[in-house]
Amino acid sequence: MSPSQTQTMSSTSSSIWLLSSRKLMFFTRIRRFLQSKAARKRCLSSSSDRSNKLPVKINTDEVEDRVAIEKTGSELDGSMALQKSVKRLHFGSWGEKEMAAKAIGKLAKEDVKARKLMAELGVINMLVSMVATEVAGRRLTAVKALIELADGTFTNKALMLEAGILSKLPKDIDVVDDQTRHEFAQLLLSLSSISDTHFSLAKTQVLQFFAGILESASSIETKEICLGVVCNLSAVLENAGTLVSNGIVETLLKLSSFKQLSEKALAALGHLAMTLMGKKAMEDSSMVPESLIEILTWEGKDKCQELSAYILMILAHQSSTQRDKMSKAGIVPVLVEVSLLGSPLAQKRALKLLQWFKDERQAKMGPHSGPQTGRVGIGSPLHPREAEEGKTMMKNLVKQSLHKNMEMITRRANAAGDSSNLKSLVLSTSSKSLPY
Repeated sequence: MSPSQTQTMSSTSSSIWLLSSRKLMFFTRIRRFLQSKAARKRCLSSSSDRSNKLPVKINTDEVEDRVAIEKTGSELDGSMALQKSVKRLHFGSWGEKEMAAKAIGKLAKEDVKARKLMAELGVINMLVSMVATEVAGRRLTAVKALIELADGTFTNKALMLEAGILSKLPKDIDVVDDQTRHEFAQLLLSLSSISDTHFSLAKTQVLQFFAGILESASSIETKEICLGVVCNLSAVLENAGTLVSNGIVETLLKLSSFKQLSEKALAALGHLAMTLMGKKAMEDSSMVPESLIEILTWEGKDKCQELSAYILMILAHQSSTQRDKMSKAGIVPVLVEVSLLGSPLAQKRALKLLQWFKDERQAKMGPHSGPQTGRVGIGSPLHPREAEEGKTMMKNLVKQSLHKNMEMITRRANAAGDSSNLKSLVLSTSSKSLPY
């Protein structure tokens, strides 16, 4: 026998041995799972029998036999279904794989323990590979099964990301039906919610998928789910630069004008506004601040008002240019209305903004409202004593004018009380009590 034939036979035998070892490991795990499940059920049934102390006068032997047969049959049905589904998913044809994916999704929805076992049996990798297929029904079935497997399990979510689920997203969103878009968005929402996220935005395909859904004619529900994904990702500081550079800020500003989508869009904008790139992108947008001021006027949308006021505070802070733009856009009367009728948090933020506008106006007007030396255009400069006398004279004139106006109002109203009390009260006041 030649060396080449010997080498071929050895490689064939090694592959057969590897396949046999894989099958043996698979059935060993299945048997271990079924044994632990049966032992747990026997323990629960025995404890319930001990707690039931009421004597029952029936044929206990027949009842016990019937219950045992039913339990054994249900356990065998569940275990056989799991065993058959996993086997078909690994070694069956494409049609069998699709049927197995449906069964696995159903089993994962009903049993949390089964989700962990399926992950150990390599189900997730097979389902992720099915997502890349061009057959719409097969791809949708795989995505639904992955959604059930990802529910409530950090390990399964991490395994899906490691298996490359993000690289299997559809490249052309226009050829994907709305139901598949919805299921993909639901899966990505689940994957993006893990705290120690492995969700990487290094691949532009992920951002193209988000932008395609948000800018397409998808349903409001699908867009809302997709905005939840963007909100989760924008909360991670490392993702802000990638999101902003791909134009997500302008998309979020457009969607924030829709009342059904505004809350999640504003939440994502609030995260991005905390970064220099995100704040700069909002300042340069033609929709700011008009769109945010418009949201402040919405009735019954307290959360949207609070988020909009929060973003406006970030933009207005230490930026006279942005405050001038807001003032010209008519923000002051809107803030007054929110400070009176808004939620407690919205009122607090509106009052803070109003205080900034008030302080800025007072800074522009100067320390007092009387004649200022900077306004004297001719003649010699005023002496400090003359300036002080001028301020005193102006204060006296203001007092006299106020007294005369109050006396006139009192006479016209023909008040029943003695106007001397009102006059003494007015005389005791000064111009310092005026709000401005």
